[in-house]
Amino acid sequence: MNDTIHPVDEKLPLSRLSILGLQHLLAMYAGAVTVPLVLAGALGLSKEATVALINADLIAGGLVSIVQSLGLGIFGIRYPMMMGVTFVAIGPMIAIGMNPSLGLQGIFGSVIVAGIVGLLVAPLMARLLRFFPPVVTGSVILVIGVSLMSVGIHYSGGGYGIPDFGRPAYIGIAAFVLVAIVAISRYASGFVANISVLLGIVLGFGLSAAAGFVKLDGLASAPWFAMIRPFQFGWPRFDLVACVSMSLVMLVTLIESMGGIFALADIIDKKPTRADIVLGLRTDGLGAIVGGIFNTFPYTSYSQNIGLVHVSGVRSRYVCVAAGVLMILLGFVPKVAFIVASIPHFVLGGAAFVMFGMVAANGVRILQSVDFRSNRHNLMIVAVSLGVGMIPMVDDKYFAMFPADIGTLLNSSIALCAVSAIVLNYFANGAEPLAAVETTLKEGANTSH
Repeated sequence: MNDTIHPVDEKLPLSRLSILGLQHLLAMYAGAVTVPLVLAGALGLSKEATVALINADLIAGGLVSIVQSLGLGIFGIRYPMMMGVTFVAIGPMIAIGMNPSLGLQGIFGSVIVAGIVGLLVAPLMARLLRFFPPVVTGSVILVIGVSLMSVGIHYSGGGYGIPDFGRPAYIGIAAFVLVAIVAISRYASGFVANISVLLGIVLGFGLSAAAGFVKLDGLASAPWFAMIRPFQFGWPRFDLVACVSMSLVMLVTLIESMGGIFALADIIDKKPTRADIVLGLRTDGLGAIVGGIFNTFPYTSYSQNIGLVHVSGVRSRYVCVAAGVLMILLGFVPKVAFIVASIPHFVLGGAAFVMFGMVAANGVRILQSVDFRSNRHNLMIVAVSLGVGMIPMVDDKYFAMFPADIGTLLNSSIALCAVSAIVLNYFANGAEPLAAVETTLKEGANTSH
């Protein structure tokens, strides 16, 4: 009877599940906590608020990972898949949060709306995918990575708005973290190589502590256990332009998730049906709704965990269920989040060069599959889309004379690039056959989170 059970549905002993689940948690931990740390630093939030964001992030991510892997009614693809906060949303969320009339409540409101949009369009993605061929997705992901690099640069210099920005010690430690990550990735193998970013941050944290840059004041008074509350930062605010901007991010996230599904399906030898894909993408929408309610952000499948499934050879989805449970348990421990929130910004800056650079590199990888030689239109699409997307990066006052109501959209590199690429591609090439797009997404799936 056991011979008929697919390895994806195999139930392992609890001891093995715990160890393998912990491995998945460690592989994604650095990426999972980086988004709340970067956002909190950019918005100037207190350490207590940062701790709350980290805890909420881990708990919500654990819940969505369990739903995605275990399945719950119309949600969950039932593959070994971990869900974490997407880097794609960082830029728009910072722009929304820096708007004095919106703040965190504006972020959470737009995330909830984006999640609802995700739920609605998930069944239609097979058709919408035709309007997002590699020339579009590659351009958008490249712009996302390049726009995020400004965050990494600010962090490596010490963070936003500090008086001694650019202090050599800050840049030196950031460089040390970057070199450590590259060295570990180059010379280590297996699991150690998979957690190179996490190890680099730990080494940078240790060096910063030795240099006296780590402040743990208040750690003793931080509780060991605390609950998160819905709408802890106040009721969400719903701004039309912010919601449109985040909904565009959701569409890009769904496309990335589809690429992850195809890549994982090859690894576990279980081809997804269209219904399976809808179950998986619908969970992305659910994750954003849960995130907005519980003071956190949009969620998507993490490619590093897909790679870990390949490296470990363990295909059981219950391993990711166990990892989700561990994430939830860790999210209830504020002392751990307090230590994480004490990581200096320049340490994260060194890691950001790698993580955000990988986003841009994945965009380049996808663009490699584009036919530039015989189709002259594709080069024009990429050129114009990148140029339009670069406008807010080069000069944030470029659209200052435009109505404030559309300012968030016009100052979003991702939105500008996405709209330009979609319109230009449809004008020049029309809609691409679905099979061709699916093949390219599968080949282009990479560590982009």
